[in-house]
Amino acid sequence: MMTRPTPVEVPGRVLAGLTGPGAVKAVPRGALPRLAREIRDVLIEKVCATGGHLGPNLGMVELTIALHRVFESPRDAIIFDIGHQAYVHKLLTGRFRDFDGLRQQGGLSGYPSRTESVHDLVENSHASTALSYADGLAKARRLSSATDRAVVAVIGDGALTGGMAWEALNNLGAAPDRPVIVVVNDNGRSYAPTTGSLAAHLGGLRRKADSVPPPGNFFTELGFAYLGPVDGHDVTAVEESLRRARDLGRPVVVHTVTVKGKGYESAERDEADCLHAVGVVDPATGRPSTPSGASWTSVFGGELAALAAERDDVVAITASMLRPTGLHRMREKFPDRVFDVGIAEQHAVTSAAGLAMGGLHPVVAIYATFLNRAFDQVLMDVALHRLPVTFVLDRAGVTGPDGPSHHGMWDLSMLSAVPGLRIAAPRDTVQLAEQLREAVDTADGPTALRLAKAAAGAPIPALARMDGLDVLHRTRSGPLDVLLVPAGPLAAAALEAAVFLEDQGLGVTVADPRWVLPVNPALPAHAARHRLVVTVEDALRTGGMGTALAQACQDQAVPTPVITLGLPTAFVPQGPRGTLLAEAGLDGPGITAAVLAAHPDRRPSPARPASTFAAMSRGRDDHH
Repeated sequence: MMTRPTPVEVPGRVLAGLTGPGAVKAVPRGALPRLAREIRDVLIEKVCATGGHLGPNLGMVELTIALHRVFESPRDAIIFDIGHQAYVHKLLTGRFRDFDGLRQQGGLSGYPSRTESVHDLVENSHASTALSYADGLAKARRLSSATDRAVVAVIGDGALTGGMAWEALNNLGAAPDRPVIVVVNDNGRSYAPTTGSLAAHLGGLRRKADSVPPPGNFFTELGFAYLGPVDGHDVTAVEESLRRARDLGRPVVVHTVTVKGKGYESAERDEADCLHAVGVVDPATGRPSTPSGASWTSVFGGELAALAAERDDVVAITASMLRPTGLHRMREKFPDRVFDVGIAEQHAVTSAAGLAMGGLHPVVAIYATFLNRAFDQVLMDVALHRLPVTFVLDRAGVTGPDGPSHHGMWDLSMLSAVPGLRIAAPRDTVQLAEQLREAVDTADGPTALRLAKAAAGAPIPALARMDGLDVLHRTRSGPLDVLLVPAGPLAAAALEAAVFLEDQGLGVTVADPRWVLPVNPALPAHAARHRLVVTVEDALRTGGMGTALAQACQDQAVPTPVITLGLPTAFVPQGPRGTLLAEAGLDGPGITAAVLAAHPDRRPSPARPASTFAAMSRGRDDHH
């Protein structure tokens, strides 16, 4: 049995004196409301200054305090799903004084991080995974006779809509020798209100008396004991339920009911997403401190709504990301033609296949990093059937402060293997509108558009369109030394490099392929007229656009060497998008240095420190 520390009086501020979860147990019960207020004050102050997930953590304060008063981390495993609700956990496990660096380059991660603390077991920033981790960990503890160590999985009602969560519940409920404690943090929403029959069922449970589990309780039917619903903002009530759950020694669901954004009026009033994820905002109002320009997401949302007004066969699907992917604009005008399926990317893609089979053109708007989960469905359920489904990949490439799990850097390498899939990378919002229409006009197979997490820059006009390629720059009366082939918004960096290279006496062509995969058949012919080709993509440097172009040149016996610039095969850390791109050599000076180092004339390159990412990935890829 775990021993409880003797309560001690805590003068002044409570939070500042907590050095770890053991100290949380020693806080007198009468001081807990003060501790909760201090945590909320810190969250509002710090997250409004750095950006991050504010609403979810404001709703987790008392629940997290109770978890650390009942369980002994890290001896007992506490796994948070999704990890963005773990800020309070970070504060209570000795990271209070580091919180100014939240989501900053070199600072605290916005998710649990194994390198930060022994109390962070799982770096889970994708949803619906915690129950499967807990299932495996409980099996391991049973096999090693460590059954006195609790396994606790904290999962939101939104994350419970994911398929992995249902698969894990199916296994856990049938295994009485795996006493996993599943804490359901039920606030009725993920980004937006939780959808589907599970949401309705949880609503029914919330309306039942605490002491009598109602007939038909989903969790008890699966084999779990059920405790709740419990007021998730009452530390004492949550503690009592967690202790009962531990004493039962079997799989248990503790159903806690919380309010997203609790204690911050701006968040509680925000019906759109309860200030779920914010940039830098004014803490007095919860609104952005400085206005930002139009984002790629907002422009896409407007263009899709306009396209839907013209074509009644256009429908849209999202996986619990209606507003973050811009689909709310279409939803406002055509509510019957926009489907939020919950955190269920695999289901979203195959449901889109069914819509396409029914004669419609579905647009699946999803974060690029989350599409990783549905690769099999893209390949076998959509592409194999040559169905007209358009995937709009939001936050493609480097995303910035959300870190390794959220950079959308694997999509080009992954999707390049899908037969018949055409992938566009708009360089500006003019091309976004044009290519979205081209994608929806495609009837013989799937298409995809990559959108960056950034403000949309100024339009970049083409000098000419030749064979489907947009020529953005051509050195007047100069030799055909270098062909730069940028993907999407990296066209601006390529144009900057072109100016630098011309100052070095090189003739430069910048050609935007627009549709980056498969390779435009005309592009190898353009490559053959130059002495060097350099591709630039905000994705892995292997397996993407550059690799495909190099292969196409080899197939057509084009002798021009192809240098591929991109992101390393590594987990890229958090940091500002511009900084991370520069460190990967994907800005104007980086492209210039790469060209001068590789060009046959070997002109001297400007002084520039070695890229951190280059060291991680052992340099660029050279294709000859």
